Amino acid sequence: MRRFAPDTLRRIGCALFEAVGCSAEDARTVTEHLVESSLFGHDSHGILRFYEYVDFIEQGVFAAHGQPTVVRERGSMAVVDGGGAMGQVGGQFANELAMSKAREHGVGSVALRNTCHVGRVGAYPLAAARQGLIAVAYVNAGHLGRQIAPWGGIDGKLSTNPIAFAAPRRDGEPIMVDMATSVTAEGKIRVAQNRGESVPEGWIIDHEGQPTTDPEDYLGEPGGAILPLGGVAGYKGYCLGFTVEVLGGLLSGEGCAAGDRTMHSNGVLFTVYDPSFFTEDDAYQEELENLIRHVHTSRVDPAIGEILLPGEPEFRSARQRQRNGIAVDDTTWARIVDAARGLGLNPDPWEDEVLQ
Repeated sequence: MRRFAPDTLRRIGCALFEAVGCSAEDARTVTEHLVESSLFGHDSHGILRFYEYVDFIEQGVFAAHGQPTVVRERGSMAVVDGGGAMGQVGGQFANELAMSKAREHGVGSVALRNTCHVGRVGAYPLAAARQGLIAVAYVNAGHLGRQIAPWGGIDGKLSTNPIAFAAPRRDGEPIMVDMATSVTAEGKIRVAQNRGESVPEGWIIDHEGQPTTDPEDYLGEPGGAILPLGGVAGYKGYCLGFTVEVLGGLLSGEGCAAGDRTMHSNGVLFTVYDPSFFTEDDAYQEELENLIRHVHTSRVDPAIGEILLPGEPEFRSARQRQRNGIAVDDTTWARIVDAARGLGLNPDPWEDEVLQ
């Protein structure tokens, strides 16, 4: 296991993506997103993706020079075609358009298709909240449909279909929700596999529908399935996942789960609200802080130890990893090094920047 300063990983990411054909601006956009994901503790959507995205560009899945365009627009709504660009490039374009429309109309809703993998979904509502806006995002995986077992089934038929939300606070970090509608994201199972670790009970089932903690039972052949969010009430996660198929997949035009084994693109719906259109700023801030104070009046469960706000674990992780560096497992690092050498880069000096 190696540990790197975030700025070192930013330089490595930009070098990789520029070497594979991305513009400097697009390389920065994607790299910043992935490094922030690792800072926030979402390693499944962080620098693990450096080598994966390089592979996808080389295979023609992503278009290194793709450019998003607006293909349909009316008032506060729009549909964006990502042009096959890196997902964070299309995601940032569509999210900024939704924010602009929210400032003009009070609400802005923008659907996005043909954009590949948009990464950590919570990044987009968080960007809006940091500009004083409230936002929600729904993201499916187009026709990919092999990961999540429907409630009552044992075969993977849906995708992890995340939902994200963020709301601004005047004197604190935004409230932020970033969650799959499955019990876990697939990338977290891959992280466990790379580290030679088991996954928690209740995450996955094997091909025969039996509970297991071995990542290989899900990732190997014949593969298993991830369970929907909710445990004994997993029908709730299943219903939420179905909702995301309609909002993210159907409205964007990317399509819904249909059994494809690989993903062409996420289907996305960003909806952004300007709270000043609905209420006075002082009233908004006072009610939000009253809610936070009220929640904190609960007695603390000794088994958990504290009451955290939505998003607080991520912000804590970011502060800690900014100070101490981001850990990179040996498998991920080996694949990053292999990708660099394949692009004609010399990764040897990067080893000199490992934190002691």
